[in-house]
Amino acid sequence: MKRRSENIKKKRKSGIDWLPIGFSLLILVIWQVVVVIRDVPEFILPSPVRVIEELIGSWQILLDHTLVTVTEAFLGLLASIVLGSAIGLAMGYFKTFRRMVYPLFVITQTVPLFVLAPLFILWFGFGILPKIIVVFMVCFFPIAVTFAQGLVRSDSGMDDLLKVMGASRWKIFRISRIPQALPYFFSGLKIAATYGIVGAVLAEWVGAQKGLGVFMTRAMKSFRTGALFADVFIIVLLSLVLYKIVEWVEQMVCKDLSNGGNIT
Repeated sequence: MKRRSENIKKKRKSGIDWLPIGFSLLILVIWQVVVVIRDVPEFILPSPVRVIEELIGSWQILLDHTLVTVTEAFLGLLASIVLGSAIGLAMGYFKTFRRMVYPLFVITQTVPLFVLAPLFILWFGFGILPKIIVVFMVCFFPIAVTFAQGLVRSDSGMDDLLKVMGASRWKIFRISRIPQALPYFFSGLKIAATYGIVGAVLAEWVGAQKGLGVFMTRAMKSFRTGALFADVFIIVLLSLVLYKIVEWVEQMVCKDLSNGGNIT
């Protein structure tokens, strides 16, 4: 019994959850069997084996397109983190500012990006800038809004204690509210990280010379469904990698704070 509990602890420490991995492999096996038994045409639904063959056969082309999309997503996400954090702090600190800009942020989320993306290309050309702006617009809202919500919903008891001790409003905000709001911030950042790659691909659909979105449109036009699925696989993989990176950073930061670290 003791050995069994030790094995469970080791599995938990490894950080790998095998249940979703096993379930995903089961889906792939069923997919392969159905395609083979039903003799489904490749242009309708390629088998997982065919998708892997496309990944291997077109790896150099896919790598070139992937680097472009990753660059666009990274720069757009970085800009959204910087500005989203700053705006989120301002919204959490100044109630009037929050009341003034929050409705505008909500309105921007109701405008379809398919409408805005062509305008950005018309205004800024076919370079990398329009793609960065699209990624920024996709990622900015969850970061800024969730961070502001975390700052507003912090424990008022800690604020009162610091106030009694003579702390200024800014010191209370810095010592108490910001650390408490970090889980909210990282929740928004994880959402934004999964949106970043998709936002870049969406912008590339409208007008670009390289990128996973360009590769996808070319694959669709030539009925290369296997290549299309390979492209989708890379997009999903990149989104998961970004998500796990943010999750790892969150664990490091929150662990440091729980061990006595502080924001100075």
